[in-house]
Amino acid sequence: MIYFDSAATTLQKPAAVRQAVNHALLRQASPGRGGHRASMRAAETAYQCREAAAKLFRVPDPAQIVFTHNATHALNMAIKSLVGPGDRVVISGFEHNSVLRPLHAIGAEIVVAQAPLFSPEATMAAFDAEICAETKLVVCNHVSNVFGYILPIEGVAALCNARGVPLVIDASQSAGVLEIDAVELGADYIAMPGHKGLYGPQGTGILICRDAPERTILEGGTGSEAMRAEMPEGLPDRLEAGTPNMPGISGLLAGLRFVSRCGEGEILHHERHLLGRLREGLSGVRGLQLYAAEEPDQQTGVLSFRVDGLDCEAIAAELGTMDVGVRAGLHCSPLAHKSAGTIESGTVRVSFSAFNTEGEVERFLRICEKTRKKLQKSEIT
Repeated sequence: MIYFDSAATTLQKPAAVRQAVNHALLRQASPGRGGHRASMRAAETAYQCREAAAKLFRVPDPAQIVFTHNATHALNMAIKSLVGPGDRVVISGFEHNSVLRPLHAIGAEIVVAQAPLFSPEATMAAFDAEICAETKLVVCNHVSNVFGYILPIEGVAALCNARGVPLVIDASQSAGVLEIDAVELGADYIAMPGHKGLYGPQGTGILICRDAPERTILEGGTGSEAMRAEMPEGLPDRLEAGTPNMPGISGLLAGLRFVSRCGEGEILHHERHLLGRLREGLSGVRGLQLYAAEEPDQQTGVLSFRVDGLDCEAIAAELGTMDVGVRAGLHCSPLAHKSAGTIESGTVRVSFSAFNTEGEVERFLRICEKTRKKLQKSEIT
């Protein structure tokens, strides 16, 4: 199979990730729930995973690494700890529904810092204009899951820090690909999944917390301070109610170690190389519109396109019959499509990982041409 859907999840994992999951299933219980070896092994693995994440993302204290089920879970915890009904929240024009829907459910006033695709200067100007004294929170995507657009997160963070406005960063598409320095950014929260650029299993995620929040959205057992009626005040226990996913955390640790060994820069370089070849191969296709940055440093290994007169979902479905995995539609990000002018059609999205090859890109280009001709012929007839 040619799997080009790593922005959804990296299907191809390092062998060490599978081995770690299996090992945890057989030998690890729950951390903090006993003094026996199975529990102690779990506690050691959990701490090693926090340490690995803290090192990768320049977090001073491993306790600031909170395990979550995914980035959506992490974003909900972050947003709901800071926002109440009617609060003014400024977001980028490229946010995922995991940001929009919690804000809508809370009843927040959502203000979009609207800017065109691949326009970091315009993005900065929009945030500068919208962040005011009444702003309770800023939420910003580091990288668009639809277009791979790298937003100027350092500039947005600097604005928030200068104006005393809390910042939540959605690093779902950047973690493991772009370098993230939590101290330098100074964000209140940084949310990310474990199953994408960190090469861990599904059902894992991380929330980097600058401080422990006053509000929690889930309460229960933590293995600590059992006599308290309230959740413990300190991190990570304050946000980690219930039994942890030790097979997932074990696999995530292996994924973090893989990324650390490879280096985010090398992974990004590899994905951009593949994107460049794909962009070159698709650029001459009649009626095909690419959404690519003029400057390579504004985009990760994610490329969207559409073909005049053809339904994006039909293209992806046809590619699927030939064992090619891509994603089509709105990608759970209607706001990004509104910003790019693709809300009516959606796009076909190709996204790479460290395991994809140039040979796969060449095969994909040949299959794409056959698919286009077949679908266009069926449209005519």
